[in-house]
Amino acid sequence: MPVVELRHVSFAYGGAPPVLTDVDLAVEPGEFVGIAGPNGGGKTTLIRLVVGLERPSSGTVRAPDRIGYLPQRARAALDAPITVEELVSAGRVSVRGVLRSLRADDRAAVDNAIARVGLTEQRDRAISRLSGGQEQRAFIAKALAGEPELLVLDEPTSGVDADAQEALAGLLAELHRDTGLTILYVSHEFGAIEPHVQRLVLVRGGIEFDGPPGELSHHWHDPSHVHP
Repeated sequence: MPVVELRHVSFAYGGAPPVLTDVDLAVEPGEFVGIAGPNGGGKTTLIRLVVGLERPSSGTVRAPDRIGYLPQRARAALDAPITVEELVSAGRVSVRGVLRSLRADDRAAVDNAIARVGLTEQRDRAISRLSGGQEQRAFIAKALAGEPELLVLDEPTSGVDADAQEALAGLLAELHRDTGLTILYVSHEFGAIEPHVQRLVLVRGGIEFDGPPGELSHHWHDPSHVHP
């Protein structure tokens, strides 16, 4: 059974023209899927539908309850100085609830998530004192602490340098290889992550391409394919 399934999904903001029209998409367990497309093409809207931040105007969306979500500009959501450990601990809220204190299993999950992204030595450091790449890894650890069935990253390399992008790509490839976690990676460019993505979905108001990344160039040069 797919981890994520969209059937005949359309979406519009208010009275505006539809951002997405009649989208069908199924993501199987363990897939590493890239979601690409131009700005305004609907890729972030599609992800907001998957994680439950929006509801479709028509059609159905099915996704797991436990989703690790790294939104665009996650840093801007921080309104207080907190440490790596405090940030990652917040990822357990989806499991233990808001009011319960951390139990031994919660602490173990936090420790494992911090170690997984290579920030054990920085666990007591303030998020504001981390590099851009370390900061992104801290937010990924927060997502992992909730033991998700699906990890969703929206433009995770925005604002980080090439070295940090390479490190992030390596981290996600290792995570996928070691755990079999289903990953949706959203970006308008893929760069370092492209060799690790198994499947590419191109979104421009609908699904324009869905297949192995290496077949995309052939798709665009196929004379039977007409595009705007």
